[in-house]
Amino acid sequence: MNDFLQRLRERKLVQWALAYAAGAFALLQGLDIVAQQFGWADGVRRGITIALVIGFFVTLVLAWYHGERGAQRISGVELGILTLLLAIGGVILWRVAPEMGSESFSGNHAAARGSARHPENDSDAISPVDRKSIAVLPFTDLSPGHDQEYFSDGMSEEILNALAQVKVLKVAGRTSSFSFKGKNEDLRVIGKLLAVAHVLEGSVRKQGDKVRITAQLIQTSDDTHLWSQTYDGDLGDVFALQERVARAITDQLQVVLQGEQKTQLVPVATSSPEAYLLYLRATEVFNRRDGTHFPDAIVALKEAIRLDPKYARAHARLAALYSVASTYTALDPDESRTACEREARTAIELDPSLAEGYAVLGVFYSNHREWLAAQVPQERAVALDAADANARFWLATSQITAGYRALGTATLDKTLAIDPLLPTALRWRAVSYRDAGDREMAHRLLQQSVDAGQSVSDAWLGLIAHDEGRDAEAIDYLTRGSILHFGHFPDDASRTFAQGVFGDAAARAKAVAMVDTYLATKPKTISGAAPWALLMLGEPVRALAVAQDAATTNDALFFVQLWSLEGRAARRLPQFAEFARRTHLAEYWDKFGPPDGCRRESTNDYVCN
Repeated sequence: MNDFLQRLRERKLVQWALAYAAGAFALLQGLDIVAQQFGWADGVRRGITIALVIGFFVTLVLAWYHGERGAQRISGVELGILTLLLAIGGVILWRVAPEMGSESFSGNHAAARGSARHPENDSDAISPVDRKSIAVLPFTDLSPGHDQEYFSDGMSEEILNALAQVKVLKVAGRTSSFSFKGKNEDLRVIGKLLAVAHVLEGSVRKQGDKVRITAQLIQTSDDTHLWSQTYDGDLGDVFALQERVARAITDQLQVVLQGEQKTQLVPVATSSPEAYLLYLRATEVFNRRDGTHFPDAIVALKEAIRLDPKYARAHARLAALYSVASTYTALDPDESRTACEREARTAIELDPSLAEGYAVLGVFYSNHREWLAAQVPQERAVALDAADANARFWLATSQITAGYRALGTATLDKTLAIDPLLPTALRWRAVSYRDAGDREMAHRLLQQSVDAGQSVSDAWLGLIAHDEGRDAEAIDYLTRGSILHFGHFPDDASRTFAQGVFGDAAARAKAVAMVDTYLATKPKTISGAAPWALLMLGEPVRALAVAQDAATTNDALFFVQLWSLEGRAARRLPQFAEFARRTHLAEYWDKFGPPDGCRRESTNDYVCN
């Protein structure tokens, strides 16, 4: 044995081992930075790590055989030890390789394809999925009066949100999971559409203060029931009930929890059960974008905040409601914006780790055309909660609205990787497909959006119908898709507008006159439909003039069209440079560079083609 140790020292195996370990560690640190920048799959990184481990044993063998000249021969025992080490490394690589291959082509890549294609219609979209992936379907309301659906939905969403914070677990977004509500869809189909290996489904029974949650975990590949459990409690410990369910799921999927998640997955958001129920009622309205009941939801959240002034999530959700109120309601835009900023800042102050507060604050700044100010909180929101599809979607819309279409499209793809059936993201992504000439894909995503309840997507289906020479259909589509936008106009405004866009000169003149009549009333805040309509009706100079003076009730409506095919004429106008300055876009571009298809002239003006 002493002779063996002496030969180890002569061949400097210890020095070789330490040098290799130090070099491999440095290489892994560098590769980790590169992997994050380019979004490498976890399987690729694990593969590199395994290769370096195997390389360690190979290095030891080479060091031994290149040792002291004339002393390369080894004994049978020594050869056996080296052979055993190499065999162990080979077995590890053989066992891990299949998992690497599976995970490298799953996760975000599979979900992104799922957002653009139905797997049952495209065999290429079907690929292995990450074994540590799950969709949480809306729980069934089994309460005696069957009047607690908002509560059962809320329980499902809260458990989904808790699981989504576990970094090694892929969780399908809420909108996608809830799109199967009441459809009794085959779980294997759901697994393919959402690219998940498991589904959590169950029921909630609420009677008075008593709550019973029954949950079951199912493997989507073969519909195998892996686990089922019932939990009883009351409203006072509802967060503890959610914690027990979420922790049981991570145990079943053998997920290794890190940091604070080792002790808590579901934070106690409020000490008031009544405030929590009001929050869930308002959340149901917000998720459905049910404009008719927005005032009721706002009242509910204000009461929740009265009951618990430190309820950060209630403040954040109230801010979110106000941020989109001008699109879905007749609430005063200025009052909504003031309340939005106030509630968002309060939420951030109460809980700096809450992503929604930052995301909504970013929306507030974007709505005020303060593009530079908007970027910081929006990026902060995504950094705090990478699984928040809404935060990513709002970031994408800000990027596209500011003219950075390629960047915004990439962010949309990341959004759809989280929530493949998010209807608003599907619509915005369809716009970029149409602009790129892929009408088939654009039509597919728009139809998915419409099927999910986004009637405004019909407007873009109208544009595609026009592209294909079907103007009668185009008028019908655009009429349906623009009803919501013309809330401040006469009842028949959407059809007048659609006929003006796709009809004859007389119809166009009638539609332009309708917009002129509206503008003559000098509204306090101009409807976003006014500049949008002028742009679509072939009045780009007037469209820019109307849009540049102040933020409208729905800036995104005009700006997304400005950067699409219909906005080309406006972007090429001499007046566009002044428009960019007046809307503060030029200030934003000065810092981050010209938007897609634009350049900065020696006069510091921006020219776009």
